[in-house]
Amino acid sequence: MEQTSQSRLKLLVTKGKEQGYLTYAEVNDHLPSDMVDSDQIEDIIQMLNDMGIQVFETAPDQDTLMMSENSTDEDAAEAAAQVLATVESEIGRTTDPVRMYMREMGTVELLTREGEIVIAKRIEEGIKQVQVSVSDYPAAISSLLDQYDRYEAEEIRLTDIITKFIDPNEDEFTVNT
Repeated sequence: MEQTSQSRLKLLVTKGKEQGYLTYAEVNDHLPSDMVDSDQIEDIIQMLNDMGIQVFETAPDQDTLMMSENSTDEDAAEAAAQVLATVESEIGRTTDPVRMYMREMGTVELLTREGEIVIAKRIEEGIKQVQVSVSDYPAAISSLLDQYDRYEAEEIRLTDIITKFIDPNEDEFTVNT
């Protein structure tokens, strides 16, 4: 981790010890720009809480501040060193996009056979609904039959029909020879 990031984190811990609290905005401002993993940020916030620095959405009122205790600069420096050591190991572990992806995918539950069956049935039901909807519209049937006749007469290719289906703003079917 670069020196400016270390000094920014030390300042963050020192400020938190002096105030007795930090806001999420202050934490985000002091974190390195390459730290985007929410797990890392939550770990840092947890470490700050463990050091007696509460992290709030907005600045707390005076009554809440009176109840918190301030510590010395030496304690803050030691706590900052602890946070930096943990952050350095976390950053080294998670900056690789492939590793980050694999770790995130490891948390996603895989489909079971029953889950796959449920999804397949939903897809089949959706296809049936589309077929029923299209069959209720005579102009759609007429257009499909006309296109099929043109395909049978080899005036157009099947890909031309599909392309026209995807982009209805196309003026005319083209025959590439």
